[in-house]
Amino acid sequence: MRLSTRAQYAVRAMVDLALYSTSKPVSLKEIAQREEIPLSYLEQLFFRLKNGGIVTSIRGPGGGYILARESSLIKVGEIVVTVEEPLSPVACMDEGSTGCSRISQCVTHNIWKGLGEKIRGFLDGITLEDLAQEARRNLEA
Repeated sequence: MRLSTRAQYAVRAMVDLALYSTSKPVSLKEIAQREEIPLSYLEQLFFRLKNGGIVTSIRGPGGGYILARESSLIKVGEIVVTVEEPLSPVACMDEGSTGCSRISQCVTHNIWKGLGEKIRGFLDGITLEDLAQEARRNLEA
């Protein structure tokens, strides 16, 4: 299973936002330059992040984006799920799917279910603040 660049870029952009939006909104152009992510791609991601309640947009001169809540309250799993397709290891477990037609006979069902829970648990165990602290240490070094 591989996450798309959408999830990778969203997490990188959110770490950048956590680092640089402490005193003022950050423009997507600034994030795009620092993170080397195409601006048009960031616009799509931040549309989803805004609709997901993770970021807030500030209009006007000096506008941009800020975190909708403290970085310690934003989990990486929340960011990924907001911009990515469902995090199911197999298609029959995707949200909105009709489910597994062989659930009563499928001996691997619990393996895939457990794997999905582990992935979600791992990503939900890391906060944006955790990543921002690590990024600060790297910038200082």
